[in-house]
Amino acid sequence: MNLLIYKTQNELLEDLAAYIIKIANKAIDEQGRFNFVLTGGNSPKALYEMLATTYKDKIDWTKVFFFFGDERNVMPTHESYNGLMAKNAILDPLNIPAAQIFYVDTTLAPEKAAIEYNKAIVKHFDGADLIFDLILLGMGDDAHTASLFPGTSILKNENVEIDSVYVDKLSTYRITFTAPLINKAKNIAFLVFGENKAKAVKHVIEDEHKNTSLYPTQLIQPIDGSVTWFLDEAAASLLEN
Repeated sequence: MNLLIYKTQNELLEDLAAYIIKIANKAIDEQGRFNFVLTGGNSPKALYEMLATTYKDKIDWTKVFFFFGDERNVMPTHESYNGLMAKNAILDPLNIPAAQIFYVDTTLAPEKAAIEYNKAIVKHFDGADLIFDLILLGMGDDAHTASLFPGTSILKNENVEIDSVYVDKLSTYRITFTAPLINKAKNIAFLVFGENKAKAVKHVIEDEHKNTSLYPTQLIQPIDGSVTWFLDEAAASLLEN
């Protein structure tokens, strides 16, 4: 595990952008494409905008395929739909063709949406293992990541797949990568900032005994890949080591 801590959010985002560019170009050089899983919420918006403007010439975007690690059970036009934020912040500004974007079809029932998303990803990988080049993740102050929330049934799902899950605390369904699917990635990067995340960061990174039901982000342990944490000083403020 690599742990990187930054004084300012902007420094963090600039370094994370450079990290993404390096991995993207390596993947394109080696296999002709970059399979990139985006994270949702508000935290990555500035990063996406930075990639679409300041760093737009650093990657051959015609060879980048975009996926979503989880999605909210709302219509694609809803402001909370992760795909819409990404569409506005990075995908449309870069004129990414529809064929390179894998949205979750939330016009379907959650279980069906998960099944269809899984089918689309399996088809894209064309018989190869579902190993993404880079998965971006955030983390909530309750230590959830993607839509792996504390106490939910999906935490026990050992299949490499997309699944739907009902989240009691939110009174809604989510569609999400399972932990085993995330853990197959070549690279995983956490983008976490803010003092409200400090307790969760401390528990996930420093607790001697894992309690994945309470702190689901502890499930993220890549099999052969690397995991890097990009934290600001506020989020890292309770870490002892």
